[in-house]
Amino acid sequence: MSIIDSQKEEPEEERSLASSPLQLTQPQIQVDAPLRMVETAFLASTASLIWFINFYFPLGPVLRIFFPVPIALVYLRWGKRAAWMAALTSGLLLAVLMGPVRSLLFVMPFAFMGVLLGATWYRRVSWVVSITLGMILGTIGVFFRLWLLSLLSGEDLWIYVINQVTDIIGWIFLKLEILASPSVFLIQAGAIALIALNNLIYLFVVHLASWLLLDRLGNPIPRPPRWVQVLMDYE
Repeated sequence: MSIIDSQKEEPEEERSLASSPLQLTQPQIQVDAPLRMVETAFLASTASLIWFINFYFPLGPVLRIFFPVPIALVYLRWGKRAAWMAALTSGLLLAVLMGPVRSLLFVMPFAFMGVLLGATWYRRVSWVVSITLGMILGTIGVFFRLWLLSLLSGEDLWIYVINQVTDIIGWIFLKLEILASPSVFLIQAGAIALIALNNLIYLFVVHLASWLLLDRLGNPIPRPPRWVQVLMDYE
């Protein structure tokens, strides 16, 4: 009986060892890790190259539309961590090619904007929300650029903006036959409003171009408002 009992106990011990959490398992290698790294590096270099070409060979607003799109595409394909790595990589690459100042002008706001747009598109947020958030970030980026360039040049570039807005508001007052000079508060509010309006139009065009482009790349963004779809179908 002892021999039989010992034979019965051996399989039970083997089963207990097999089910033990201390049993060594073979490490699993993520197959998509090299692809994630290659695509992140490629799209980060693409964003840097678009900024580089547009800086030395400006082609109008064409290339400017695609400044944040490659980093947003990284977010759609590989998530938040890869998008931040792409933003950091593009900034470091531009710092080597063009210097740290011009690299900062790209990172703030366009690299951050790529991460923001990628996050909103990934979560299927409506265009109203994503454009509004992008407009706020773009407006902050304009003031950051004015501050940085004013600091480096030793001149207050905000005064130049105020002078331009003063001429515009004065022309509007003249056309409306308003016999009054605009106040300082009105001029500054008008400058901020024009900067915000410019970023609003820019973000709308970025969304429109990304909607047409990323659908063909297999990474669609949320659908635009109904009137935009009707307009595009009509055209």
